[in-house]
Amino acid sequence: MDPSLEKALLAGLDALSSALDLRQLEPGRFHADPDMDRPIGHVYGGQLLAQALVAAGRTVDGKPPSSLHALFVRAGRGGLPLELEVEPVRDGRSMSTRRVTVLESGAPLLTALVSFHDGGTTPEMAIPAPPAPPPEEVPLLQDWAGALPAHLAEHGRHWIETPPPIEFRLPTAPSFLGGSISGTTRAHWMRAPREVGPESLLHCALLAYASDFFLMDMVFHAAPDPGGPGRANGLSLDHAIWFHRPVQIDRWHLYSQEAVAATGRRGLARGTIHDSDGQLAATVMQEILLLPPAAP
Repeated sequence: MDPSLEKALLAGLDALSSALDLRQLEPGRFHADPDMDRPIGHVYGGQLLAQALVAAGRTVDGKPPSSLHALFVRAGRGGLPLELEVEPVRDGRSMSTRRVTVLESGAPLLTALVSFHDGGTTPEMAIPAPPAPPPEEVPLLQDWAGALPAHLAEHGRHWIETPPPIEFRLPTAPSFLGGSISGTTRAHWMRAPREVGPESLLHCALLAYASDFFLMDMVFHAAPDPGGPGRANGLSLDHAIWFHRPVQIDRWHLYSQEAVAATGRRGLARGTIHDSDGQLAATVMQEILLLPPAAP
């Protein structure tokens, strides 16, 4: 990996980790500093998912996350601190449930239900990981960005200069970087660019963050309207993730994604995330609002 890219990835992960280091204001209320490393004009949805999961987990003792069901209410402006309000819904012997609201300047950006379950990992049954080449043989996201022709280079510059704090390796370029796929499925590799420590909640939060990438792109490929660099556009409406086993996000994970439907300007995508041992770590669903393509 290019040293400058590695440095940018690590700086991004440090900034995201800071945004996930919530400060408790009072029981059930938390403050989050803005992630200043990604000046994208709004708050990235994956960041909100991760912060909601961390906030809920801070109010639960000893149980690992089992699911998160989030509704994106409005787009945040970005660059502003956030407040998170956590409401206890239920505490049982093996399960706990929390309702989380993430606010920017008093306005809700996301509302989520987060469940926690201490039930072990056996017995087990899960679909196997699909066949895929090893990650070292798959191009980096930034390789695809750098391969754009000169007249489209501006659409890739952001992904190189300010990359997301996750190392992504994709077998084909996403549509916003000029790629196309046959069919409606694709699998890519992902991991944190360095070790992130022993806290299991942080590993789950970073997986939730990474799970928000490229699901919308799968729907763009399936949608009847043409897209392409600078043209395809949409909004995430909701996002759900189920955790099946402990997560270690600083090891490789294979994220298999597919478009399920695209109708009435709404699309649905789902994904499965397998760890480097081939074990199913998480399942994801997301609904997307498709916006009309921009003029070429």
